[in-house]
Amino acid sequence: MSSGVSITMSDAAEVLKGSGAAGEALEVRGVFKSFGGLKAVQDFRLSLPPAALYGLIGPNGAGKTTCFNLLTGVYRPDQGEITLGGKSLIGLRPSQIAFTGLARTFQNIRLFGELSVFENVKLACHLRTTHSLAGVIFRSGWQRAEEAAIRERARALLQVFRLHDRMDESARNLPYGDQRRLEIARALATGPKVLLLDEPAAGMNPQEKKDLRKLIREVRDVFGVSILMIEHDMGVVMDLCERITVLDYGVPIAEGTPHEIQKNPKVIEAYLGKE
Repeated sequence: MSSGVSITMSDAAEVLKGSGAAGEALEVRGVFKSFGGLKAVQDFRLSLPPAALYGLIGPNGAGKTTCFNLLTGVYRPDQGEITLGGKSLIGLRPSQIAFTGLARTFQNIRLFGELSVFENVKLACHLRTTHSLAGVIFRSGWQRAEEAAIRERARALLQVFRLHDRMDESARNLPYGDQRRLEIARALATGPKVLLLDEPAAGMNPQEKKDLRKLIREVRDVFGVSILMIEHDMGVVMDLCERITVLDYGVPIAEGTPHEIQKNPKVIEAYLGKE
């Protein structure tokens, strides 16, 4: 694929076919997590169907990022069950969970700043390579073909995320909004079934947020990826998410459609306090 060719989201989906992206349900049942005497998460439950776009919200300190860390294996639950496509994720390392099909972005951007934009995405594509050490050393035909496919997938994603013209720049030199998009592109490069977005709109201006909403919808619709997002911008959440779970002090207090959440007295109290 030449650098001057523009491709669509559906073109990229075709290039990425077989990389692991496919809808499977994420199920979370009765998950608890404490740190010493602090009960960070209590009885967290979530059912995320294939190709769904759900939100996880709550006041600062409600336990949202802790839930993401539990889903991705950074923390192990004290009790409860987490499954993806019926397979338990409990006890798996973060790298194993990523291979199973669950990828994430972070509230604080964690790109490889010293590497180029292209190298950031290409590294993520390597999660699903199959070549052996011997193949790498002796540059077998299969290994060369696989590397060529990885480069094509990385370029396809960069085109879709409007980063192709900056592919040779260091990631740290990108404007903030472009770094956010690169982090999503890198997560998608792993071929996830479920994509966790931790405050993707943080630090963006109104136009960037508008573009981001369109991009997230396209990623879900074209790639068939389920998306669970944490976001403080209620305009973004209410516009994008089909259903929303609300946490307060680590406890789920409400779950429903955006309209139901906006009218829920417990949610209003959690954000605004009692009269």
